[in-house]
Amino acid sequence: MVDVHTPEARSRNMRAIRNKDTKPELLIRKALHARGFRYRLGGAGLPGHPDIVLPKYRTAIFIHGCFWHGHNCKYFKLPATRTEFWAGKIRSNQERDQRSTSLLVEQGWSVLTVWECSLKPSGPGVEAVLHEIEGVLAQSLNVRVSQLLVISGLTSKM
Repeated sequence: MVDVHTPEARSRNMRAIRNKDTKPELLIRKALHARGFRYRLGGAGLPGHPDIVLPKYRTAIFIHGCFWHGHNCKYFKLPATRTEFWAGKIRSNQERDQRSTSLLVEQGWSVLTVWECSLKPSGPGVEAVLHEIEGVLAQSLNVRVSQLLVISGLTSKM
C-alpha cells in the first residue's frame, strides 16, 4: 500500500510524536507529586534514560507506549504496511529496554515499567498504578534502611 502522505508530510507527522511530557507521563508525575514524592526527569547518566527517577528510593520508572514498545495488549497492532521495518524497530526497542533494565538492576536500582494501557479508562487506572508504585517505593526504602542499619552496626526489629 502506498503512503498517502508525501515524504515531507510523513516526516513532519513523525517529528510531532512526543517522546517526553506525554499524557501518561504527566498523569503519573502529577499523581506522584500530589502524594509528596519528589523525583527527577530524564535520568541523565542512567542507562535507558528513565522517564522518572526517584533517587531517594533508588527507583527508576519507565512509562512505555504500547505501540512503540510492543506491549502485548489490545492497543498494540503491528502496522499492515512496512511490516518488516516496524517489527524490527519494535524488537530493537524491546531489546534496548531489557538491556537498560538489566544495567539499572545491576547498579542497585529498582525498575518499574508503566504501560500506557494501564492508565486508560478501560485499564486499572492511575490510582491502581500509583498503589503499585508506592508498594515498590516502600519496599525499596525498607531495604535501604535495613542495609544502613547493618552497615552502622545497629539492629532493628522490622
